[in-house]
Amino acid sequence: MKVLVSDNLSPVGVKVLEDAGLKVDVNTGLAPDELKKIIGSYDGLVIRSATKVTADLLEAAGKLKVVGRAGIGLDNVDIHAASEKGVVVMNAPDGNAVTTAEHAISMMLALSRNIPQATASMKAGKWEKKKFMGREVTGKTLGIIGIGRIGSIAASRAQGLKMKTIAYDPHMPKEMAEKIGVELVGLEELAKRSDYITVHVPKTKETANLVSTEFFSNMKPDAMFIDCARGGVCDEEALYVALKEKVIGGAALDVFAVEPTTPENCPLLQLDNFVCTPHLGASTSEAQDNVALIIGRQISDFLLNGSVTNAVNVPSVSSDVLAQVGPYITLGEMLGSMHMQISRGGIEEVNIEYSGELADMNTSPITVAFLKGLFTPILQDAVNYVNAPIIAKDRGIRVIESRSDQAGDFTNTLSIKVKASEGENVLVGTVFGRNEPRLVRLNMFRLEALPSGPMLLVFNKDVPGVIGDLGTTLGKAGVNISRMTVGREEASNQNIILLSTDQLISRDLLAKVQALKNIDAAQGLDLNGY
Repeated sequence: MKVLVSDNLSPVGVKVLEDAGLKVDVNTGLAPDELKKIIGSYDGLVIRSATKVTADLLEAAGKLKVVGRAGIGLDNVDIHAASEKGVVVMNAPDGNAVTTAEHAISMMLALSRNIPQATASMKAGKWEKKKFMGREVTGKTLGIIGIGRIGSIAASRAQGLKMKTIAYDPHMPKEMAEKIGVELVGLEELAKRSDYITVHVPKTKETANLVSTEFFSNMKPDAMFIDCARGGVCDEEALYVALKEKVIGGAALDVFAVEPTTPENCPLLQLDNFVCTPHLGASTSEAQDNVALIIGRQISDFLLNGSVTNAVNVPSVSSDVLAQVGPYITLGEMLGSMHMQISRGGIEEVNIEYSGELADMNTSPITVAFLKGLFTPILQDAVNYVNAPIIAKDRGIRVIESRSDQAGDFTNTLSIKVKASEGENVLVGTVFGRNEPRLVRLNMFRLEALPSGPMLLVFNKDVPGVIGDLGTTLGKAGVNISRMTVGREEASNQNIILLSTDQLISRDLLAKVQALKNIDAAQGLDLNGY
């Protein structure tokens, strides 16, 4: 079998593949057309961030069985197209966690002691000792936005420097944060109390421009901001104003909304109180060796033994099991994503009930798929079919499974109740025909909806005119409705309306919907990929 390495990869990864008996070609820097011409002869493809695995490329890859990303991010891979072609997509989500956390701490120290500015001054022939007065980090408070794996490591390193650590993470149970010595607080409180703030969340609908003008205005005048996570979580225009007008003391970025970043597209680079690096968070020899080793072993195991590890689009199940429960794996992942988006507070417990014929089947891959779907909205590429149960355990989430021979009105049902710190929700789904997943119940409301793509969930009073007002408001905003389902509850005189739309609902449009008469609440959902 042949494997193509199309991006720069540590030699240790190539050696792992070759030692396993695979023929390896290292051919980097190929133009898309050049890659397309040769990809048809390869069984495996190893990439980093440069190669774009598009639907067009996959169409030409007749023999391709697996794509392995030596790292976390998969923005450069069309996962949906890969799934349709039966190509497994793998990544190495934990391979560079330590080095990214350490880079954030390094940026904090560089800011504190003016190291880059002092270096530039000396290289310019100056000796400006008084100009670059620094400050200690001991006893200071580090605020961490996102206390997952990388955020937890950053907290541990900061605690080693005798710093106090607080964190904002609405999806982390309080007791889990306390175990690692971190106090959970609200976002505004974190901004007000912290001397340094570091970001460790992926860019999602929820986190896009999470840190903006209001956040910076709540920070201490001498506080410093660090982002080594993802470009776009920080509003760079707002950060520029905050630094230029001395609203905050300084900032350091390793990631940018537009990369490569230049002074022409990023005015931050012109400021003296700004420190930056060109996306070096994962760029250490140890991290590159680590992810190369991991992806080399995963691809070897898959091509030679059929073992699936850290796959983002295929659960590790036999073909027989997949034939039985495959549609319910898709349904489970859909319901997981929806649950996370409608939950409030940290998830504490998951109760999954398999009813009808499902009760006698191997349902473990459905449970795993649900957990993957549950964490995807907040972790993105860092969660897959292998590590999802581990993430649930690390976060202290109890997962309880039960079975029942009775499925009510359907042959099979998948009923999932999720308890969070601020309430609980129940979603019930089934599969129509051979492969048509449906949501048939949301809490007390019965309905029949396909939980897929961009959606709008509305809770409204059961009175005439609501649907018309809603349609008019969306139409004026240029949003087309492709499907609509109404669920009604007689006792409460309340409806839910679940709309499938042709685009994600913006925050401004959502505010207009929420302001409509007789609408109690509304929420945009992002179920793209399902």
